Amino acid sequence: MGVFALALGLTIALADHPAPQADPLARARQLYNGRQFDEAMAAAGEAHKNPKLADASELVLARALLERYRLRQEPDDLVAAREALKQINTLRLSPRDQVDYAVGLGESLYFEERFGPAAESFDLALTSRDGPQGDERDRVFEWWAASLDQQAQFGPDGDRRPIYGRLLDRAAAELSQNPQSAVATYWIAASARGADDISRAWSAAVSGWIRAQSLPDRGAALRADLDRLVIQAIIPERARRLAPNDPQSAIPGLRQEWEKIKKDWEESMIGNR
Repeated sequence: MGVFALALGLTIALADHPAPQADPLARARQLYNGRQFDEAMAAAGEAHKNPKLADASELVLARALLERYRLRQEPDDLVAAREALKQINTLRLSPRDQVDYAVGLGESLYFEERFGPAAESFDLALTSRDGPQGDERDRVFEWWAASLDQQAQFGPDGDRRPIYGRLLDRAAAELSQNPQSAVATYWIAASARGADDISRAWSAAVSGWIRAQSLPDRGAALRADLDRLVIQAIIPERARRLAPNDPQSAIPGLRQEWEKIKKDWEESMIGNR
């Protein structure tokens, strides 16, 4: 699975019209998005004193605890986050806060290794009318994809192809909407491999590696992930299909082909600058 996006935290939507600085809920959200999680939790505690802000502030608290757990791996934070999520009455949340709740629930379930339910929660956030956009959508999509990937790896063998087929369809749709998405670019190749469509996996990896040069910010990380995917997963599978009786004999040639593609396009791009 891709590793470059799960290392990033997920933001919380700010109000359409920023509240005065004295508003503890607005401050809690700003602190969370600034990755000051302890301070965000304290501000959320202040906001919780106002009954009208109680559910929204509980959501900020839960999300901050989840981020702190992701960084520190302290089990008490995960338990506390789950308890905070349980206290929230989602009917009292704004539509955008309901999306943030779905993301938080997905994170909590993912960390508990309940990957199928986590994927469904992230899917709800992605398909919502008020769902995340831009870079934040990419990050939620990566969590959704990683959840399905884990579900496929640890679930029954018979579920593997349908899960990766679902992931492949969504990744292709995401890329058609945003051709600059590094996350969708990676997961088309990875999910095609998971669905045993090795020809498409190879083609998508080659195309994605070439296009990564023009992708903002995350092109280098995408190339590294695709290189690892090709060498560790796609080439061995291609070798098994090309030479089923002696797959090891086919690997050197396939690696040479991959290295030549990279060399050709690196030189071409440098020459065209």
